[in-house]
Order: sequence, then C-alpha cells, then structure tokens
Amino acid sequence: MLLSALIPSNRVAQWLLVHIHHLLDAVGLKKNQTIEEVIYAAIIVCIALFIGWAIRNIVLYGVRKFMLMRHSTVGKELIDHKVLSRCSHIIPPLVLLALLPFAFTSETALRVIVLRGLLIYTVVVVCRAICTVTKFIWLRFDETRNSKNLPLGGILDTAVGIIWFIAVIICISIVVNKSPVNLLTGLGAFAAVLMLVFKDSILGLVAGLQLSQNDMLRVGDWIVVPSTIANGIVIDVNLTAVKVQNWDNTIVTLPPYTLVSTSFQNWRGMTESGCRQIARSVIIDSDTIVPATKEMISEITGKYPIIKAYIDKIDSLGHNDYNPGLAVVNGTNQTNLGLFRAYMCQWLLNNPAIRSDEQILVRLMPPTGEGIPLQIWCFTATTNFTAYEAIQSAVFEHVAVTAIDFGLRLFNDPSGTDVTTVTLTPPASAQTNNPAPNAAAGSAS
Repeated sequence: MLLSALIPSNRVAQWLLVHIHHLLDAVGLKKNQTIEEVIYAAIIVCIALFIGWAIRNIVLYGVRKFMLMRHSTVGKELIDHKVLSRCSHIIPPLVLLALLPFAFTSETALRVIVLRGLLIYTVVVVCRAICTVTKFIWLRFDETRNSKNLPLGGILDTAVGIIWFIAVIICISIVVNKSPVNLLTGLGAFAAVLMLVFKDSILGLVAGLQLSQNDMLRVGDWIVVPSTIANGIVIDVNLTAVKVQNWDNTIVTLPPYTLVSTSFQNWRGMTESGCRQIARSVIIDSDTIVPATKEMISEITGKYPIIKAYIDKIDSLGHNDYNPGLAVVNGTNQTNLGLFRAYMCQWLLNNPAIRSDEQILVRLMPPTGEGIPLQIWCFTATTNFTAYEAIQSAVFEHVAVTAIDFGLRLFNDPSGTDVTTVTLTPPASAQTNNPAPNAAAGSAS
C-alpha cells in the first residue's frame, strides 16, 4: 500500500500528457509524436529525480531531528553510514517505471531498450540498498552482541556476494528476456567452472565458518603462524583474507584456509590469564660447584636471611624437602648450587611481580660442554610487553649479581681480552732439561 502511494499512477501520466499537448500547441508543434515523447521523458526524469531528492532530504532531516531529541545512537550511525541516503535512491527508478512507459505510444525497439535498462538500473539500486542494510545490521550486531570478536566478516561477505549474485542473474534474465529460474537451471553445466573461478572464496567461506564455530581466531588476537612471517595482531578477517599487523607495523595477508589447514599459535589464552611465562636459562660453570660447608651455609644465611627458614626445615627433617606444590622452595643444603636454587625460589615467591599461584621452578637442565644450565621457570603478574621484558631482565640481572656470593660463576665464551691476558708457562721438564745459559757457561769454564 505504501509503495502504491509513492509511485505515481496512470492519472498523473495522463495529466502530464495533456499539459504537454497544450505546451506544444502554444509553440506551434502540434501533434509531433517524437517531440512529445522526448519532452515527456525529460519531464518524467526530472520529476523522478526531484521526488527522490525531496524524500531523501525530508527523511534525513527527520532522522537528524529525532537523533537530537532522543540522542539516538542508531540514528547517528544510520546517517554516518549513509544507510538512509542510499536506500532513498530506490525512489527515482520506481517513479520512472510508473510514468516512463506512457511516453511511448507504440511497442518500438527504443521503448524495449529503455524499459529494460531502467529495470536493470532498478535491480542494481535495490540490491545496493539491501547490501547497505545488511552491512548496517551486521555492524550493529558486531558492536553490541559479538563480545568475543568472532571473525564474522567472512559471513557478511558471503551474504553480500549471494545478494549480488542473485541481482546479476535477474539482470541477465532481463537482458535476454528469460525467466531467472531457467538461467539458474542452466548454470548447473557451469558448476565446475564456477568452482574454479570462486575457489578462494569458497575455501575462505568454509575456513571462516570453521574459525568462527571453533572460536579459533578473533580480531585483536596475537597469533604466530610458523610457516609464514605472520607474528602480530589480527586486525581484520574477511572472506578471502586474514590481515595480521606484525610488531614492526608491517601487514601480512593470509588466506583463511591457511590457518585451518596448518597449525598456528594463538596467544589469547596468555592474555586472558593475565600472566606470561618466563622460561630462560643461564649456564653455571661446573668447576665452581662445590659441597656446602657449615661455614658457607652460615655466611649465606646471614647475608640472605630469606632462606634461613628453609635451611632450618631441612636440618630438622634430616633430608631434602621435595614439596610437590606449584610455587614452593626447591633446593638443597649440600652444594652451593642447591643453596642458590633455594634462594632463587624464595626470592621469586617474595617478588610481587611474579605470580605465586602459578608454577615456579628453578631447575637444572641436562649438562652441556659449556656447563650446567640453570633454568628459571615462572609467570609474571602482567602480560604487558614492556613490563614483562622489564621483569624478566630484572630477574636475570639478580641471578648474575647474586650467583657470585654463592661461589658460582656464569659461563661466558672467551673474549678478546681473555685471549690477550693468557700467560704461557713452560712445563717443569723443559726447565730441568734446559739449564739457564749462565750455569752452562760456568761449568764449561
């Protein structure tokens, strides 16, 4: 009913024809059919454009006023995304379809061409309006309901692609004057060609659905794809591409099916947990590991009293304490390295930057030709990149300066300075077999 009220009727067309006849009579061009058709068509086009312009401005003016009165967020977004403006473009072709046929008195080839062109234009405008509304609905859903930032852009692209595909089929049916059903039936023979042409889009659609259904990827996730150079934040996921902004601000574009067909690392779990792992080793020189004496233990506990309670506990038990907890002190009182492990465990437990409800380990790794690796395994209380690196650096700076007090030395490859300070001492046998020159000369004399 509303559409019928908006589109002018046959009476309007007859009224326009009568006034055009009077105008032609006044200028002396009475009953000139060609001129009548041209003038009528020009007037109809002008009227249609004016009606579309008027309705668009009236609607936009009303929405702006409503938005100012109600402070409507939806109304503001409708204007910002030009939804109403693009939908209002439907009015001019509807007016033209209602009035333009009356400009032609006979079924000429020109009339057929003009009407078919106008129908195609109407289909395109309607399709564009539907796509605009669809994108706006998806945008509202993505902002208000998609709290998990699921990659739904591929589904939107698929919906828009289906709408345009239907529009193209309808336009072709108008050009060839055939039913769209017949065209769709005939497309079965070109299914293989279509699958080849739209292979990436089809794979992207399936991959996007898998990524969304299994919650494998969200916009804002930090991902690492080992088979590529992608290592950064996901900024966009659509039907044919996943865009990742690397830490050097370069953009890496990946097809969605790459993330489904191969493995990739998603750091979302780390971000949501609020803590990040430290798992780094230093190498202890094996020559500096010695048995712990009572004097050594007394000196160390005097300088680092935080491990005195643990040492006293071991002494009272008569053996080492192997506590299976996540964050406990783990060490021995038998070697200086065992004392150092106990101290580092206690120091990490007392550090507010380290999570005490997560795993804390100070453990020895398999020996190497360079020494015995001592690994620090713990979790920081923040996932912020700058804070994480600062905490990790502070931990190993503390290891470097306190290991000396336990009689331990960290391994370093020889540097240029070490090589220049090496003193070569001849073996004792060489000194015995080769007496000093002065002594040899005295015996000869």
